[in-house]
Amino acid sequence: MKKIIRFTLLLVALAILPASAGLAAGPPVPVPNMVTMIDLGATSCIPCKMMAPILTELEAEYRGKAAIIFIDVWQNPEEGKKFKISMIPTQIFFDQNGTEMFRHLGFMDKKTIVAQLAKMGVVQPAAGKGK
Repeated sequence: MKKIIRFTLLLVALAILPASAGLAAGPPVPVPNMVTMIDLGATSCIPCKMMAPILTELEAEYRGKAAIIFIDVWQNPEEGKKFKISMIPTQIFFDQNGTEMFRHLGFMDKKTIVAQLAKMGVVQPAAGKGK
């Protein structure tokens, strides 16, 4: 009986550990076959905090049309290295094939993000007229 309990606890720990350690496998970035915008920043950086509500709005408005992804590089430093960022926030736009099309350093307002997505062929949703 003790072996079964230990085995069960081990399985539970293995299931929980990756998520709690920030290692959970999410969607590949950039998202295959979809225009993707990633914002690399940190939850405690001032310009990043200013962008957070914008990204939340865009993620909801463009769901199914474009992927809007935030990556905290202070919690996931390997991602900062992977995308070769030099400062935060940094926004990178990828086309449907995963090719980097545009990179911006610093705060980026909603209107400018919407314009870049439109330039890449993503139709602006009716609800999101860019502020």
